Amino acid sequence: MSSFKSPLSLATSGDGGGDRVGLSHHASGEVHVIVGPMFAGKTTALLRRVKAESNSGRSVAMIKSSKDTRYAINSVVTHDGAKFPCWALPNLMSFRQKFGADAYDKLDVIGIDEAQFFDDLYDFCCKAADLDGKTIVIAGLDGDYLRRSFGSVLDIIPIADSITKLTARCELCGKRAFFTLRKTGETETELIGGSNVYMPVCRQHYVNGQAVVVAVQNVLKPYSKIQSDSHMEEVAVV
Repeated sequence: MSSFKSPLSLATSGDGGGDRVGLSHHASGEVHVIVGPMFAGKTTALLRRVKAESNSGRSVAMIKSSKDTRYAINSVVTHDGAKFPCWALPNLMSFRQKFGADAYDKLDVIGIDEAQFFDDLYDFCCKAADLDGKTIVIAGLDGDYLRRSFGSVLDIIPIADSITKLTARCELCGKRAFFTLRKTGETETELIGGSNVYMPVCRQHYVNGQAVVVAVQNVLKPYSKIQSDSHMEEVAVV
């Protein structure tokens, strides 16, 4: 009977201390996830962690989605104005090439803000942490305005070393806010905005607020149709 050979390469220590499996030349990486509703301080917590890593002598880089141009194009900016330079990218897998292969190899920590906008988040984190030995710190929304999974953020939970769930303060009653309420009637999932579009709310005011939003939409729909029909009539007359 032929002997079975494992696909894993076995390396023997030179001092005779036994066999050990040689899987990678890189030290093991880490993945840390920061989630919560809007205005919960996710970006602030991300910047605090990345700055602490930098102050300890580690090489750091920050990435955000190029979709987010609210406060700056090439900086991660908190709602209270704190800034940190970043790479604004449409996807994460292009980061190594844009950053430079040699510079990437020397990089220790990668921060990712607005992580819900990256479709390749899971693949990037697996490669960067598992194969390249990077520490990845992610900040993003875990749920959208309908409290459904937003993007790929929740896909990272099974591979994360730590998960931090932050809360805001309900804008209506001051209690802890776990959810994001959209003030406007738009229904697309990706609608980037600030306090003019969203507010953090507790469970009670999320449910009540959603009912109000739906009621307003139902009232406005007939009005919008009348306006549209009126406009069509005017065009026809002209």
